[in-house]
Amino acid sequence: MLQVLKLRRSLMCSAVCLALAPSGLAQESDGSYDLEEVVVVSQKQPYRGDVPLESLPQQVQVISGDLINQLGKNEFQGALDMAGGVARQNSFGGLWDSFAIRGFAGDENLPSGYLINGFSGGRGYSGNRDTSNIETIEVLKGPGSALYGRGEPGGTINVVTKKPQFEKEGYINASIGNYSTRRVEADYTNKLSDSVAFRINGAYKDAGSFRDTIETKKLDLTPSLLFVLSDKTSINYELEILDQETPFDRGIVAIDLDPEVVDVETFYGEPQDGPIKIKATGHQFLLQHDLDSGWSVLAGLGYRESSFEGLSSETELSGSRQILTRTQIQEAEGVGANQRVNRQRRERDYDATDLSARLELTGTFESGSMKHHFLAGVDAYDYELDTIQNRWRDGFQTSTYYVDLNNPIYGQAQDQVLGPNTDRLETQEAFGIYFQDQIDVSDRWKVLLGLRYDDFSQEITNRKNDPATVSTSEETALSPRFGVTFEATDNVSLYASYAEGFRPNSGADAYGNNFDPEESKSYEVGMKLASMDGRLNTTIAWFKMDKSNILTADPVNAGESAALGGAESKGLEIDITGELSDSVDMVFSYAYVDAGTTSELWNFDWWVTLPAGSELVNIPENSANLMLNKRFNLNGADANLGFTINYVDDRLGETIDPTYRLPSYTLLNVFGSYQMNKRVKLTMNIDNITDEKYYVSSYHKWWTTPGMPTSYTLGVTYDF
Repeated sequence: MLQVLKLRRSLMCSAVCLALAPSGLAQESDGSYDLEEVVVVSQKQPYRGDVPLESLPQQVQVISGDLINQLGKNEFQGALDMAGGVARQNSFGGLWDSFAIRGFAGDENLPSGYLINGFSGGRGYSGNRDTSNIETIEVLKGPGSALYGRGEPGGTINVVTKKPQFEKEGYINASIGNYSTRRVEADYTNKLSDSVAFRINGAYKDAGSFRDTIETKKLDLTPSLLFVLSDKTSINYELEILDQETPFDRGIVAIDLDPEVVDVETFYGEPQDGPIKIKATGHQFLLQHDLDSGWSVLAGLGYRESSFEGLSSETELSGSRQILTRTQIQEAEGVGANQRVNRQRRERDYDATDLSARLELTGTFESGSMKHHFLAGVDAYDYELDTIQNRWRDGFQTSTYYVDLNNPIYGQAQDQVLGPNTDRLETQEAFGIYFQDQIDVSDRWKVLLGLRYDDFSQEITNRKNDPATVSTSEETALSPRFGVTFEATDNVSLYASYAEGFRPNSGADAYGNNFDPEESKSYEVGMKLASMDGRLNTTIAWFKMDKSNILTADPVNAGESAALGGAESKGLEIDITGELSDSVDMVFSYAYVDAGTTSELWNFDWWVTLPAGSELVNIPENSANLMLNKRFNLNGADANLGFTINYVDDRLGETIDPTYRLPSYTLLNVFGSYQMNKRVKLTMNIDNITDEKYYVSSYHKWWTTPGMPTSYTLGVTYDF
């Protein structure tokens, strides 16, 4: 709500007034004091209404920007490692953010979907999102399709960005680390006038890697403006600029299903290919207007354009073309079995544009003894994805573009002529209408009702064919949602919820056929507990989800997707956050996820059957995170020291071969800070302090992503 407070008090102004405006008192000639106009701006989140997160009948985990900074997480994907039930997925050569929530990940060949202030942030190509502009990350687990629509049933992640303030504040942070890592982050906000405030923040990173020859240069910049038009109306504009250059890196090769045979540092690509260049520009316009009746109107417009361009050399996945499978040839050449791996080259030119809009009305009303927290809205988007990919590969009986597994010699990428592999234009248009009513039936009982209607159309033009072929599809869907909460005591509440979901599948299979949309059903029951002293909050949730028409990576046609059919995920999650004492903070999460197929699938290319009950790739059955942080005084200055422990169970490493598994791992990370004076703070972060060898995700046994060995970062922050 927008509030403009203009207060006039005597010299005996209360401490509350002083807290509102510590520098805003001006003495009048009569000896009284005039408290200058103080503008307090609070902007609502879309799809939320006036229902607090903790009152929703679902499990919600909030990761604050302060916690992200404290743990030294500079990338969005790293921050999500603290969220229970969120598992890393194929990162497409390390160039985008990809994750599963409660076992479901969406299409492995596209970035994961998430929201930025309620707008889609996952469609298109936005590289590895930086945390410099993140105020909080909201992980809303479980069914939410009746509001957000077109999403995964496992949950919705919403990034809330930093907003302009009318009081001057800011900082600059410089950090260095091993692997020649250098990074600068800055943030500054102030008012331009009594009704206009601005903010500009961002980061620049220049870093090497534990992976041989890999270097990254990355710029993130996010300026924003806030216009307070009146005490009831505000407009916020936010610009986002990304410029990233990172080589494409498919990871290591597992020999005889063992990823530990080769060194995690070994790069099987080609430095001569240069970096992949990713550029993205995003615009967001947010209007909030408060009506006299206490209701609010929220309107938003977002536009994002992005590109992904460059060359790559990637380990060949086709067994009939891969020299690794022809050990007799290697032995005949005197190099021994499993000593060489051959590659293919690709050239990508991907472009995307995404135009989104929404309009929402939210407020409360009463009917008899019941209070209704109501919201209704419409949203729409127009999305275009232009995909051009050229490829060169060895023949079935030839292996010329190879490197030694243990000592690769680069420089072979010279004469290959790349031919067309994919040339496709996809357009999506969608329109949705939604409403939700959370009803306070009594002091103890609350009921949530929601319904969403989606109208979606898709057109895919395959320009590789001559003449070009066009395939179209149109879908409509109704997504209901129901939830109930019983507040047994002031410290204990029980809830249950059910939702049906709908998510269009982007793209087409290797043969140009549109995919049917995903459909899902989700169930969740849980308990929310607060300790008697209010220090600790605990949520325990049991969930079950069924989904049809899900996609997975096509291991034969690399870079393409294939329909897997039906899948089910069920499990248990526990989240605990708060304080163990006045000086000790704790965050704990545990997730048990049992995710697998529910229908049998016959793979014609590999001549194998995937039986019902097969595991889903990269989904650990058990995972847990623990953070403990101790605040203390050192030589009269504030300091803190803490650690995190991250445990991830062993996981299936590829869809086709159930015998390839990524081993479990446990990471110990240490962090701390020392406040030298009012403005200067020193920070330290050491990740994987035990130098454990681990693997974060896999697309295939020959495309497996290793985790980083011990790494450290030292930083200094200056506040102004």
